[in-house]
Amino acid sequence: MSARGEQVEIAKSKGPDELLSWNDIQKMKYTWNVACEAMRLSPPSQGAFREVTTELIYLGVTIPKGWKAYWTVASTHKNPKYFPDPEKFDPSRFEGSGPAPYTFVPFGGGPRMCPGKEYARLEILTFIHNVVTKFKWEKVNPNEKILFNLAPTPQNGFPIHLEPLKKN
Repeated sequence: MSARGEQVEIAKSKGPDELLSWNDIQKMKYTWNVACEAMRLSPPSQGAFREVTTELIYLGVTIPKGWKAYWTVASTHKNPKYFPDPEKFDPSRFEGSGPAPYTFVPFGGGPRMCPGKEYARLEILTFIHNVVTKFKWEKVNPNEKILFNLAPTPQNGFPIHLEPLKKN
């Protein structure tokens, strides 16, 4: 099933003005896989600084205790050891138990995981549901370039035309 198909099925089960329920959100498994794959390829955060707590040797280089190290999300999200063909968009990577722990970390991991992860999931899925089921949309500029500063940014802000769908 596609993310759109999943959303259409949920919309069909609702009354004309009935809002999404938590059960509806729980049914959006494929849509969440699509969102996760999008975040894997273009993470919401690019990385973080961490303090080295114990001197270590990495690839023959000694990194002293106390130094600050910058870790990038892409170094994990695009590692072919964990994500074969890492540049390919493939939501099926998130089926079943999904990626190994600490290989997909758009919200961080362990004790530093973003406390708003589930709220972000709810917000993302609600947004996708409403855009897919209530609007027909198309890119104004299909060839718009993506700029990479701290976060991937469409060069022209990604303008789109929104047109309410006609109710059946």
